Amino acid sequence: MLRKLILAAVLIAPVAALAQGLPMVNVTGIGKDTQYSLSLQLLALMTTITLLPSLLLMMTSFVRIIVVMSILRQALGTGQTPPNAVLVGLSLFLTLFIMSPVLNDVYQNALQPYLHQGMSFDKALAAAEEPIRGFMLKQTREDDIAVFMEMAHKGEVAGGEAVPFTTLVPAFITSELKSAFSIGFLIYIPFVVIDLIVASVLMSMGMMMLSPMMISTPFKLMLFVLVDGWSLVMGSLAASFVTT
Repeated sequence: MLRKLILAAVLIAPVAALAQGLPMVNVTGIGKDTQYSLSLQLLALMTTITLLPSLLLMMTSFVRIIVVMSILRQALGTGQTPPNAVLVGLSLFLTLFIMSPVLNDVYQNALQPYLHQGMSFDKALAAAEEPIRGFMLKQTREDDIAVFMEMAHKGEVAGGEAVPFTTLVPAFITSELKSAFSIGFLIYIPFVVIDLIVASVLMSMGMMMLSPMMISTPFKLMLFVLVDGWSLVMGSLAASFVTT
C-alpha cells in the first residue's frame, strides 16, 4: 500500500507543478548565451554538492597529502595514532591552504560574475575550469598525459590547453600517486634505519623474544619531535606543489 502511495505521488507531482505554472525544465537561448531555468540550476547545484568529495579527491592536492600522511603514520609505527579523522582534517586544511590561489581565482572570475553580474552558466563553468586545469597541468607529468592520450586513441595535442579534461584528470591522479610514493619513500628511510639498528642491538644482546618495534617506536617518536617533523613534512608538501 505504501509503495502505491509513493508511486502515485511521484506521478502526480509533475502534473501538479505544471498546473501551478512552475517551469520544470526550461532552456532558452539568447544570442550565443544559454539561460537555464531555476529548476535546472538547482539540479546542477545539488549534483555538484554530491560530487564534491570526488572533486576534492580528483582535482586538488588532497590525494598526495593524505597518501604521504598515511605512509608517515606507518613509518612511525604508531598504529592508528594520529587517528584517521585527524589525518583527513589535517589534509583537508592543508589542501585549502595550497589551493587558495586557485579557489580565489575561481571565486573572482567565475562565481562572483555568475551570481552578481549575470554571467551565463556556460561561461562561468568555463571560467572555473581554467584555473583548475592550469593547476593540474603544472603537477602532471607529460609521460602520464601521453599514456592516457594513447589509451584514448587520440593524437598528439598542440599544448596542455588542448588536452581533454577527461584525460587530464586520470593523468593528474597518476602523477599525484607517483609523487606521494616518492615522498613517502624518502620519509620511510630514516625510520627503517632505526628499526634495523634496534633489531641488531637486541639480537646481539640475545633478546630475540623482545619485539624490536616496542623499543624502536619511542626512539622514532623522539627523533621525529626533535627534528620538528610535522613542520618539515607540512612545509615540504606545500612546497612540492607548483601554484604560480
